[in-house]
Amino acid sequence: MSFEMTKGLFKYDFTDQHAILGIPLDAEFNDIRKRYMKIARRLHSDTCSFEDQADKDWANQFLSKVVNPAYNKFSKESDRKEYNLLLAAIGKRVLKEQGKMQVESAAAKELTTAKDLEEAYKTAVAKLALKQYESVEETQDAIAQISELNMVYLLRKERLGGAVGTGSPAKIATPTTTPKKPAVTPAAVTPATATPAQPPLKVLPRDSLADRACVRAQGFMDSKNYAKATLELKEALKREPKHSKSHGLLAMCYFQQNQATMAKLEVQKALASNPEEPTALEVKKKLEQPAASGAKDKKSEDKLGAFFGSLFGGKKK
Repeated sequence: MSFEMTKGLFKYDFTDQHAILGIPLDAEFNDIRKRYMKIARRLHSDTCSFEDQADKDWANQFLSKVVNPAYNKFSKESDRKEYNLLLAAIGKRVLKEQGKMQVESAAAKELTTAKDLEEAYKTAVAKLALKQYESVEETQDAIAQISELNMVYLLRKERLGGAVGTGSPAKIATPTTTPKKPAVTPAAVTPATATPAQPPLKVLPRDSLADRACVRAQGFMDSKNYAKATLELKEALKREPKHSKSHGLLAMCYFQQNQATMAKLEVQKALASNPEEPTALEVKKKLEQPAASGAKDKKSEDKLGAFFGSLFGGKKK
């Protein structure tokens, strides 16, 4: 059975656990748990009300392979922190690549211009969640639509009060007629985000896998989890052996784990592909510094050794 999902935040090689469970991105753990229990009762083989046996089999598989792992991401604090780091990185990426973003569902399109972002977002998610697990056909479509809502919500939150930000439309409407001119800005921005959306997407398949791995790896590195970052980058380099950024970040991971030899090798590979790769150059400088300081320390130790030797008895001639 295929449970592949490719819309909304799933486009960014990210598993949108919130969309799977049908909860907003700021949901509290108690609400997450209640929602999970409701879905589990709906899909579990002992309590599933689907009439067709094939649908019951699908429900049982979807529960064990998709819903349970989603809930597990929130049940442990360490996993929750890791997931939130990735989500924050995805939010920044959505903002950076907003010109390539495509919104298909009507609910997500409405959210792009909703005046009260928080209210509109939570209402739309709750509405979709009501029928999310009513049938096999509706489940994955509802997950896709909720993930699109999450994508638009993250974009608007990342804009931090920009042209389409949460507070902008309300502030413009309240004061006087003068601020009505800025209201032209959202109209100008909307086509800009929609028009160039399709052409750039053709470029994505060539380098998206390694780039996405770098986003995830950077999140792990920020939390000093260099072991997981190393695994992400190695997987990326299996697909794109000459990806300079992956080599640069891997060099930094090795350096932080005191593996100087491996760090040097990755620096060489990164600079061979891109002589100006910033992370590789940074690691190169760091690797050169200890060598110089180590030589100075050795000289200092030799001098101190000679000094103490003369004090506490060298060989008398």
